[in-house]
Amino acid sequence: MKLIHQFLLSISVFTLSVSCYNGQGPSNQDKMESPNIIVFMVDDMGWMDTSVPFHDSMMPLNQIYHTPHMEKLAGGGVKFSNAYSQPVCTPTRVSYLTGMNAARTHITNWISPHQNRTSDAADDQFEPLDWNMNGMSKDPGTDHTLHATPFPLLLQENNYHTIHIGKAHWGSMGTPGSDPLNLGFMINIAGHAGGHPQSYLSEDRYGNIPGKALPQAVPDLEKYYDQEIFLTEALTLEAIKAMKKPIEQGKQFFLNISHYALHTPIMADDRFVQKYYEAGIDSIEARYASLIEGMDKSLGDIMKFLEAKNQADNTIIIFMSDNGGLDHHQRGGAVNTHNHPLRSGKGSIYEGGIRVPMIVKWPGLETMGITIDEPVIIEDFFPTILEMANIETKDFFQTTDGTSLVPILKNSNLSLEERPLIFHYPHKWINISPDENFGINYYSAIRFKNWKLVYRMRNQTFELYDLSADLREQNNLIDLYPEKVEELASLLGKTLKSRNAQMPLFKTTGKPVPFPDEIILTKK
Repeated sequence: MKLIHQFLLSISVFTLSVSCYNGQGPSNQDKMESPNIIVFMVDDMGWMDTSVPFHDSMMPLNQIYHTPHMEKLAGGGVKFSNAYSQPVCTPTRVSYLTGMNAARTHITNWISPHQNRTSDAADDQFEPLDWNMNGMSKDPGTDHTLHATPFPLLLQENNYHTIHIGKAHWGSMGTPGSDPLNLGFMINIAGHAGGHPQSYLSEDRYGNIPGKALPQAVPDLEKYYDQEIFLTEALTLEAIKAMKKPIEQGKQFFLNISHYALHTPIMADDRFVQKYYEAGIDSIEARYASLIEGMDKSLGDIMKFLEAKNQADNTIIIFMSDNGGLDHHQRGGAVNTHNHPLRSGKGSIYEGGIRVPMIVKWPGLETMGITIDEPVIIEDFFPTILEMANIETKDFFQTTDGTSLVPILKNSNLSLEERPLIFHYPHKWINISPDENFGINYYSAIRFKNWKLVYRMRNQTFELYDLSADLREQNNLIDLYPEKVEELASLLGKTLKSRNAQMPLFKTTGKPVPFPDEIILTKK
């Protein structure tokens, strides 16, 4: 047996695949060179929607939710306390696949499932933006789409078995980007043009009832119809099934499991909801909490599967949300409370809309069980995952904005190069009064170090916050630090221009809203 073990430790990658097929685990060296990678993406999950505290202490909202498997993941991994998405889903998801900031992709709003139909609400002040409303595409000739190389394609070209399970929402119906198989995935279950489920319930067939099905009806899950299997559970079962093949073949895999939870409709997961009802919280919030716990069970089931298959030590798990938690509408209770202490929620450039839970578990690293406060953003995933997979290719043609997080994952004493984080939303998402300052509709923002500058396009005004002292963004420091406002407005404007960002057009003049640096120059 010792001779066999020594032989296995010295064989080539080709022989490794044979040994794994015969039930033997890969060597420690090969585990470092060819890890499995799982991205566990949650929809609309806020920074506080978990029993894992991402703030410096447990907060009241943390005590409502029950996420023991997130706790386990964080205990064996790295929490990022300053992780950022974009305010809504599709911009985040496209930045994730391409490494491009949303301002550069011109995918700055969620996409309609219908081709060439903007999701922008009508506005009295601004014309509808002529943006990439059909999402991303592998075909440069597709109208109103971004043409870029997604990283799953690069993984596939480097011998990864690539799997997508759950929400896609990368392209409108009839365009190549609506099907994850066109974006580098070899397996696709339930990913299509819809951005939320028509129903979470198998008795509703996840929306696929003849005569009642909408574009949001979730496909590919016929085997679970009428089986009393909640959508989150069905996707988990499909993910586990899909991982079995590459494991049996001794092939590394990339799994993108992208849950529809916690997106509306906020429906009760009956496996968990009763205890929240009994706790006396608002009934909508009880259902919301059950969606969270069902998502957490999915994470736990996947972790248990990896352990049973001797893959836990060879699998990197990255946990992320695509935007902040829903706050302004369709929730129970008062607005601006659901992500407390963060301000506002989904759709907003305030912290409640863009700061999200993020955990990375990379077995074998000495940094496990710690928190990294370094500000990071979704476009960082593209270079990070390629470096995790030891893929050095530059065979993609888009200009990327992300920075690999591998150095700080391996050594938390290091710091990333200082860079601005940009959030750009030149759209009208929902109908609210322009006088209500939720940070929703026609905003840009920049975070640089601990400072954050907010630019309101409607009236070309600024807000300045020191996030290290004012996480709630309650104390506007614009009058106290005019030099800082000038510095950040200049940096925001120049960065937006360098990324060819779009600005909305005034209906009265047909001219675009000035960039932030232009406002500063005008005032001098």
